[in-house]
Amino acid sequence: MEQHSAARFAPLPDRIGHVGGIEALTLDGRRHYFGLDYRNDLVLSPLIDDPAAMAAFASEHMRQTTGTHDAAYWADLVAAAADAGEPGRVGTEGETVPGGAGDGMSDAEDHLLYLLGAATGWDDWFDQAPEVRRAYERLGFDEEETEFVDHCLQAVREHGARARPDEWAVARFHLTTAAQHLPDNWRTLLTPLVEDLMNRR
Repeated sequence: MEQHSAARFAPLPDRIGHVGGIEALTLDGRRHYFGLDYRNDLVLSPLIDDPAAMAAFASEHMRQTTGTHDAAYWADLVAAAADAGEPGRVGTEGETVPGGAGDGMSDAEDHLLYLLGAATGWDDWFDQAPEVRRAYERLGFDEEETEFVDHCLQAVREHGARARPDEWAVARFHLTTAAQHLPDNWRTLLTPLVEDLMNRR
């Protein structure tokens, strides 16, 4: 049964054997689990909606700092992820982290951006669109800037896309390109949320 559950979900290329833990999130009312390499902010698994399958997947393809472990060990971590306060909820019905949005971007949007980055690695895609790189440079961002998409979306939210064309060009490019590069079922489940986020600008 354990091997059968693990076989339902293929590992992500180049992410086998990473040290990580289990996170849970809710997409449109359905709970999903995924592996996460906390040190590198890197997603390690598809989104898995079956706790037993998540535990089986982790036992086959993930590690902890103490090494490999069986599915029973990982099942405890899956249960803990389910019981803990979720790091965030994203969905088309406006779910947000408990406590609501703070100043600036909503928690749901902020969490979605984090997931996009963790799932894709926020690769440098500027070579595909030199005009977007020029907009990025005009805005004064440098190579070490890690939250430029957040800043761009915040500026567009406050002033509108027409008033902030460079910010909108950078944010739109990275969101649409990230959606195209999402692995496995992350693309199916998160792309509608990315489209909804862009349509609300």
